Amino acid sequence: MESYLSPGLIISLIVVVIGIFIIAKGLVIIRQSEVMVIERLGSFNRVLESGVNIIIPFIERPRPITMIRYLRAGSEYQAMMTDETRIDRRETVMDFPGQPVVTTDNVTVSINGALYYQIIDPRRAVYEVANMSQAVEVLAKTTLRSVVGKMELDKLFESRAEVNNAIQAEMEEPASKWGVKLTRVEVQDISMPEEVEEAMRLQMAAERKRRATVTEAEGEKTAAIAKAQGQRESAILNAQGDKESAILRAQGEQESIRLVLSAIGDSEDNKQTVIGYLLGQSYIKVLPNMAKDGERVFVPYESSALLGSMGMFRDLAGSPEDAVRQSLQKDGLRGGLVGGAGNI
Repeated sequence: MESYLSPGLIISLIVVVIGIFIIAKGLVIIRQSEVMVIERLGSFNRVLESGVNIIIPFIERPRPITMIRYLRAGSEYQAMMTDETRIDRRETVMDFPGQPVVTTDNVTVSINGALYYQIIDPRRAVYEVANMSQAVEVLAKTTLRSVVGKMELDKLFESRAEVNNAIQAEMEEPASKWGVKLTRVEVQDISMPEEVEEAMRLQMAAERKRRATVTEAEGEKTAAIAKAQGQRESAILNAQGDKESAILRAQGEQESIRLVLSAIGDSEDNKQTVIGYLLGQSYIKVLPNMAKDGERVFVPYESSALLGSMGMFRDLAGSPEDAVRQSLQKDGLRGGLVGGAGNI
């Protein structure tokens, strides 16, 4: 039994297939953080947000946006350009290759930076600029040259944050016309010629040496000041000690004279006798030290007066002549005590 399809059934099947195709073509699912710009018959119609959306096939179609991305392989960058119908509204990073920049002190450096941006108005990003990502890249490079060209090389290394802020401030207004928001700009690497790097190394070594010399000089200065202060305080203390010692010796001698005079009487002759006795004792103490430097010693004192002054105290202090003679014999010297300016 042969089966056949009626014309009406065939038409119905064709209509169903076309309907399924239309539904499949018109059903668009947009993921989170993505949007799609829709044109109807070549003019802007609407922007599709995330979720399930319906468009009219062949009448409405998405408008693609051109994006440039760089793939980094070692030190080389390879640019890739694509047309995308789904516009990503998340923050995007653009790592563009190094650019030669001349500083104010005529040093050519190569600066490679990273640009972070976000599409906040998809319609303006599509219709206000032909190639949004390329426009942002070129704007970043020219602004980088402008900002760095106003700075010296040393200042550039010290003020990366200042450079980043200046680039972002200058790019913000033109980028906003394209529906793009710049979140931040980062200067990554700064490459210099070898001769400049060598000069900077020598400069840093000289600066470290200078700092070390200054630190050493300051240390020596502090040590010298401390030493001088210590010597000054020591001299003051020694002087005070000598003063007190001299006062105590004088008081002791005064008390000794007073006791002797009280024992023998305080007449004028007795006073002279006591003074002669004290001087004789001093000479007895000094003579051994004087005799150490040679065999002969000149005594600038009248020996008869010395012996006469000490005669009264022979029983009390012993014989001064014997004490002098014993002291000289102990040091191995020759001779004896001679009257006047004599030899020993």
